[in-house]
Amino acid sequence: MDELQHKLANIIPDGERLLMGDRITDQYRYDDYVTDTGEPIAVALPTSKEEVVALVKVAAEENLPVITYGAGTGLSGATAPLGGELIIDVHLMNRILDLDEETFTLTVEPGVLVGEIHEYVEKRGYFYPPDPGSKHSSIGGNVATNAGGMRAVKYGVTRDYVRELDVVLADGREMKVGSLNIKSSSGYDLKDLFIGSEGTLGITVQVKLRLLPLPKAKLSVIAAFHTLEDATDAVLTILRNGVDPTAMEFFEKEAIALSEKDNDLPFPSQEGDAYLLITLDGDSSASLEQRLQLLEDSVKEHHVVELLPLMDPAMEHTAWFLRDRLLTSVVNYTEQVTMDEVVPINHISTLYKYTKELEKQSGLKLISFGHAGDGNLHTCITRGDIQDQAEWEQKRDDVLGKLYQKISDLGGLPSAEHGIGLIKKPYFEKMTADLNIEMMRSIKAVFDPTGRLNPHKLF
Repeated sequence: MDELQHKLANIIPDGERLLMGDRITDQYRYDDYVTDTGEPIAVALPTSKEEVVALVKVAAEENLPVITYGAGTGLSGATAPLGGELIIDVHLMNRILDLDEETFTLTVEPGVLVGEIHEYVEKRGYFYPPDPGSKHSSIGGNVATNAGGMRAVKYGVTRDYVRELDVVLADGREMKVGSLNIKSSSGYDLKDLFIGSEGTLGITVQVKLRLLPLPKAKLSVIAAFHTLEDATDAVLTILRNGVDPTAMEFFEKEAIALSEKDNDLPFPSQEGDAYLLITLDGDSSASLEQRLQLLEDSVKEHHVVELLPLMDPAMEHTAWFLRDRLLTSVVNYTEQVTMDEVVPINHISTLYKYTKELEKQSGLKLISFGHAGDGNLHTCITRGDIQDQAEWEQKRDDVLGKLYQKISDLGGLPSAEHGIGLIKKPYFEKMTADLNIEMMRSIKAVFDPTGRLNPHKLF
């Protein structure tokens, strides 16, 4: 241990950036979603890619497992320690390095928060579309999970906006994947292997992001319905009619009520029992008015109770703030398990209705919200008033098993944007063909032959 500490201290001489033994804080020891964690051997907080390279080389010499840690907002147990790891926390690598206005590219370090990216580029007339619920998540974490968020229905996910990555491999070699070129038919796309790999193939130390011009006009609208079935049934009509929403979120009234209570703010609409919260953007106010009329025509046939354009910026901010805080409010309400399943968009209503069937069968409360336009449902299985631990675990696991089976039957997948980590690993392995898992393990063996990068996660 003394020799390891000496090696690490030669790289990170600042004692505040190197934690060992009792100095390792609980944020690195425990995970909200994994109960059986282990003790990491050390936590290092580098401020440069050179320090990351040196740390990884020491880990290779000492045969230490390595976990890359960012903002700590993950929801799948992907950064949970199992014992004996070197945790490399990159949140101090948080510089915005360059804005290239000739290639519409922003260069950042992995610890930059996505909310900071939005603020920085929008002040300069640009737009970074990926918009995960947590604006305090890091761009490195977004790359690791291929984060999507609320604007994915129109603009896509993180993968669509990464031009180039600098990554450090398991042996300490630095590798550049991708390029600033818009098109490529030049060999395998290694960049896309790293996006969504959850730190199992390498450590991201720099990202070049694609930007768009900032839309000139934007409008948010609340559509209130009697039931969430009506709301989810309306989604296909909205998409089919060419409304082209930027974001289209759905949630039940009881879910937003938890956020209202938690944040002491009223949601702008109090009509109905379910909502679609929609944003439109475009080049002019006139184009938005046309699409707003299309939206009104689309929701009429689905028993809409109220269609409320949010003209007041404060009202719009409140609506989206309460939506952003939904998961936190559910967590504060009771113990729960949050899923981030995805199904083909024509089955989102089918899946939601099935959650209500399971609710009746199990006696558990299942609270739903999510991204209606891309089929990504977040189902929260809540403990409620169940006192007996064994009863809660049995019912929870039974509901999870049935839900994941239904998702598989509908052609869906266990994770849309949060990743597999540890907590979804059994379901991912069950829902994925053996040959696919075999090929993934073969790819990992090429980049990480000793299996030290975030071991036991994903598969």
